[in-house]
Amino acid sequence: MTPVEFTDTQVERYSRHIILPDVGGKGQMKLANARVLIIGAGGLGSPAAFYLAAAGIGTIGLVDGDVVDLSNLQRQILHTTADIGKPKVDSGRETLAALNPDVTIKTYRMNIDAGNILGILADYDLVLDGSDNFTTRYLVNDACFFAKTTLVSGSIFRFEGQLTVLKPNDGFPCYRCLYAEPPPAGLVPNCQEAGVLGVLAGTIGVLQAAEAIKEIVGFGTSLAGSMLLYDALEMTFRKTRIPKDPACPLCGPRPRIKDLSGDYTVSCSI
Repeated sequence: MTPVEFTDTQVERYSRHIILPDVGGKGQMKLANARVLIIGAGGLGSPAAFYLAAAGIGTIGLVDGDVVDLSNLQRQILHTTADIGKPKVDSGRETLAALNPDVTIKTYRMNIDAGNILGILADYDLVLDGSDNFTTRYLVNDACFFAKTTLVSGSIFRFEGQLTVLKPNDGFPCYRCLYAEPPPAGLVPNCQEAGVLGVLAGTIGVLQAAEAIKEIVGFGTSLAGSMLLYDALEMTFRKTRIPKDPACPLCGPRPRIKDLSGDYTVSCSI
């Protein structure tokens, strides 16, 4: 149960937030009462979860059906060499609890699907998508639309990352406004073959956490309606507007997708 007021220890822990005029005690209390679901305890979910726990988010949910592998450790900072073979959600819970005991960590050792995602979303105010495949990305987008839940979406590929906030119920575009359908099977590289710069995951994951905090507290300019593009090779950031698609099959005025009964076929992401 979130305290009605902070203890002296909590005031000290969050003091650098509390002295910010845009956050203050009221903003920190909003963080303490927030419930954030993170899809994937891997490259993006690791740094995002780490900083959200440090920020004092009241409840963090971790969804991941995988176990820690040696090849994960180049970028997935929730886990250590000693965690190899352990479920990622268990390793993540231990790391986050050690960082901040104020935070309640709920774990879901599973792969989300159309049958379970809406039940999980019902307990959360905001979702961060750190998935690495198109199946999950489209499923999470569609489920958040039906649940009317804000989605912070990030993705990475080799040396490039992108980030946006999806709030189609507030008049902004959804993921399908950008890409109406998943690419054909075989068009994109195999997940293991493509490769990724480890610190790129940290950059985009931390930016996801920043956007989540802004959405919860209510300060700054939301990325809703915009896409942030990051190129680690050139060390450049570029923000571009993304329009809402009037023919979107999900959030348009004449939607074809009206529930989660469609075909969500597994394919690798870029």
